[in-house]
Amino acid sequence: SPGSRGAGMEAAVAPGRDAPAPAASQPSGCGKHNSPERKVYMDYNATTPLEPEVIQAMTEAMWEAWGNPSSLYPAGKKAKDIINAARESLAKMVGGKPQDIIFTSGGTESNNLVIHSVVKHFHANQTSKGHAGGHHSPVEGAKPHFITSSVEHDSIRLPLEHLAEEQVAAVTFVPVSKVSGQAEVEDILAAVRPTTRLVTIMLANNETGVVMPVPEISQRIKALNQERVATGLPPILTHTDAAQALGKQRVDVEDLGVDFLTIVGHKFYGPRIGALYVRGLGEFTPLYPMLFGGGQERNFRPGTENTPMIAGLGKAAELVTQNCEAYEAHMRDIRDYLEERLEAEFGQKRIHLNSQFPGTQRLPNTCNFSVRGPRLQGHKVLAQCQVLLASVGAACHSDHGDQPSPVLLNYGIPFDVARNALRLSVGRSTTRAEVDLVVQDLKQAVAQLENQA
Repeated sequence: SPGSRGAGMEAAVAPGRDAPAPAASQPSGCGKHNSPERKVYMDYNATTPLEPEVIQAMTEAMWEAWGNPSSLYPAGKKAKDIINAARESLAKMVGGKPQDIIFTSGGTESNNLVIHSVVKHFHANQTSKGHAGGHHSPVEGAKPHFITSSVEHDSIRLPLEHLAEEQVAAVTFVPVSKVSGQAEVEDILAAVRPTTRLVTIMLANNETGVVMPVPEISQRIKALNQERVATGLPPILTHTDAAQALGKQRVDVEDLGVDFLTIVGHKFYGPRIGALYVRGLGEFTPLYPMLFGGGQERNFRPGTENTPMIAGLGKAAELVTQNCEAYEAHMRDIRDYLEERLEAEFGQKRIHLNSQFPGTQRLPNTCNFSVRGPRLQGHKVLAQCQVLLASVGAACHSDHGDQPSPVLLNYGIPFDVARNALRLSVGRSTTRAEVDLVVQDLKQAVAQLENQA
């Protein structure tokens, strides 16, 4: 739910490390309900604050580029220029071409746009089968088939479940390996059918930080597509939701080999809009609009462009391109220090690190862990914390109470351990001193819950 995503943000100090903190990011209201101690925000996978330079870019656009980007007078031309520059910045961040970037309202829209496009493309090919010699129709009245993983974000899982319920599409949810934590390439290939049209696998999981083998999946699908085309079957398209990976590790569409990639601004210190990368948009890769209107974004996503938000997204992308390695190194250092401190304070037997799978890469900023104990459910521990602002899992599921995260259960984490899980995700400005505060806070919260017996 959108309401839960930014909870507590205003109480957290989270400016960019090198920029002066704007007044808005000073702690406010910390002491109203809790002790007047400062808060430490560790829920950067749910949302990030805006970098000061991003706020500046958005403010300037509001003042100077308020015109309609389709108009020819100065304020309109300025808006058009800002939008074009932002498109270039986003393309550079993901290693693609500016003409392959479409602006959207966010990750949910981008993901839905891909899924619905594939359904429409399937039917467009079905109806044109008279011209195609029947090649595109393996079975009369067939439905497009989608392959995804069992740990995707709701904006992938729910539209696919909905299409399956409505009998518009068939969907295979491939379970993740309990050993590697990943959706395995062989399992995905084993699920392919003649009617398969899209494989969509997230680049990194939002709860565990596990990075999926997207380059290998794309490579194998490409090889398979050559065989399919030779037998008259249409190629399978590949999509990755890169929401959690951007700004935390290098993301390059050439390395990934995907046809579609979802970009979400508020995960990399940008505003709450997003974009969709489409390889060879409209030329090699089909995209069908869900909205119809004034022809903006080359008709793929019409509606008068949200210039200030786009300006902010472009600036956030620029900062990622310039500083990604430094961001990644800093976050990894802080996250590793956090895990060391947790093990040192609680003991290795009591702490279960839910996101460590031997040999599997994970995001540099994500620590999912449980403190073992019958009374230490994640939401109870968080409720006792005075300093820490974090979540038990995806912000969208924050009202599930005692129920463990379905994602962790899919990863093979035992029920009692999963129920105690906390997800701490650190950011660009998180310090070791803040980690020390948080670990002490968790110790006090755990002791309090255990003393209530």
